[in-house]
Amino acid sequence: MIDVHSWPTPNGHKVHIMLEECGQRLGHDWRVHAVNIGAGDQFKPGFLAISPNNKIPAIVDPHGPDGKPITLFESGAILVYLASKFGRFLPRTDREKFKVLEWLMFQMGGVGPMLGQAHHFRIYAPEKIDYAINRYTNEAKRLYGVMDKQLAHHAHIAGEDYSIADIAIFPWLRSWQNQGIDWADYPRLKDWFDRIAARPAVQRGVAVLADARKPLTDDKARDVLFGNTQYQKR
Repeated sequence: MIDVHSWPTPNGHKVHIMLEECGQRLGHDWRVHAVNIGAGDQFKPGFLAISPNNKIPAIVDPHGPDGKPITLFESGAILVYLASKFGRFLPRTDREKFKVLEWLMFQMGGVGPMLGQAHHFRIYAPEKIDYAINRYTNEAKRLYGVMDKQLAHHAHIAGEDYSIADIAIFPWLRSWQNQGIDWADYPRLKDWFDRIAARPAVQRGVAVLADARKPLTDDKARDVLFGNTQYQKR
């Protein structure tokens, strides 16, 4: 059974969705260990042993590529690993595989970090900084535009077939309102979003730990996530 150390964030949901899409069922083929990032669970020695960057998600697979246990952190790397393990959602031919990886890197290097900053400055920052809000809101709109244009020619983000690129991007767009997005400006992306959201495995994936996450309202949690606690030497 694969152990998933996670929390209901976009990066956590990527792995939850991927496992469910690969036919793995929570409680039967994999289990989830809640890492409450607002309470500081990500800094505990046991979690740091498998995720040295103190970020969720991380997995422990007792049956790795050589039959021995393997630990992995970084959600993109986990998606590639699971695609290889189960033979799903990553094409086998080099040309098609690298197109999918291209869009996976687009998510890892662009969609995740930039939309994350949009969330922070629009919702969580203790003071409203117009420059930061405008910068990251405009970048979010630019990225949405890139994806909308891509979908003018393809059914899915990296081509005609559903792939780990779709799985990686979808959870980040669920908070489109917090990013200052109007779906009317991106009709093709909205159609894609609705199709992905309707998939049963996606619905199961985003439900994992969903009841555990509460609105971020207390100062201690804010310090853990955004303040000095994040930068202490460990």
